[in-house]
Amino acid sequence: MLLDAVVTAGGIPQPDEPLYPFTQGGSKSMLDIAGKPMIQWVLDALGSAQTIGNVVVVGLDTSSGLNCKKPLYFVPNQGRMLDNFRAGVRKAQEINPNLEYTVFASSDIPSLTAEMVDWVVNNAMQTRDDIYYNVITRQVMEKRFPGSKRTYTHLKGMDVCGGDINVVRAAIASDESDIWEKISDARKSPAKQAALIGYDTLILLLLGQLTIEKVIAKVAGKLKVHGRGMVCPYAEAGMDVDKPHQLEIMRADLSRQTAHL
Repeated sequence: MLLDAVVTAGGIPQPDEPLYPFTQGGSKSMLDIAGKPMIQWVLDALGSAQTIGNVVVVGLDTSSGLNCKKPLYFVPNQGRMLDNFRAGVRKAQEINPNLEYTVFASSDIPSLTAEMVDWVVNNAMQTRDDIYYNVITRQVMEKRFPGSKRTYTHLKGMDVCGGDINVVRAAIASDESDIWEKISDARKSPAKQAALIGYDTLILLLLGQLTIEKVIAKVAGKLKVHGRGMVCPYAEAGMDVDKPHQLEIMRADLSRQTAHL
């Protein structure tokens, strides 16, 4: 099964944000990393993946000079990340009316490879849930990228950070319901996170008494969808670039890789 991919690239750091000195009002996704725009590394991975059909980039246009081995489409920046996500999925549905699932990838995970994309898709498509969410363990992340300083959630038996390439049922992703509003609003609000998963669940989460399966099931149940958590073995799927030290880690890492080609 080939899935179409949506890559969000609408982020433009503001003067009070960590990456502004590097972007100076430009798109974060176009930051140079080892001789290529950051998003181009992601497009190269998607383009070489066996499980990907079309690729939709939201937030840039053809003037960016980006390319992909798979058919590449562009959608203008819609402003909010949530709106960009929806617009990208709707474009994918326009291209492929029979589209069932969409791969959702951020543009700031440049160490992603085709092998990792295929792992995500192949593992997700073993079932027919609505939302698949990747997590990476602290052990895997810190072994691959020491000093990355990710933010971790303590679960039963493991500490995890979120992945930046996930799979969503297309019909739900483009839905106008308040599902995505709730998720988006809760991203940076502990109070809204508590309301989303329930205070009893939040207490168990804080005490490290919940598995990833139970957390995803609880949130999915609240949203009236079916969800599944996947523990990804690849740190690269969650190594996004949000801060200057992470940008330097990626520049150094990918420069070393290209030097050996």
